[in-house]
Amino acid sequence: MWHELAIAFCLMLVIEGILPFLAPDRWRNMLRLVDQIDDRTMRLIGLASMLTGMVLLLIIN
Repeated sequence: MWHELAIAFCLMLVIEGILPFLAPDRWRNMLRLVDQIDDRTMRLIGLASMLTGMVLLLIIN
């Protein structure tokens, strides 16, 4: 189990690094836009992301 978790973490880092590597200017602009989102909206986005991930994990398993 720990091996699969480590693989998933490494793949997440690879995927998250693609945009800053290929287009650092667009990535910077995206971060500026994210900075303008209020806390409530950011929490709702985080909650939706976590719930989606949990549902997908349940479906996969």
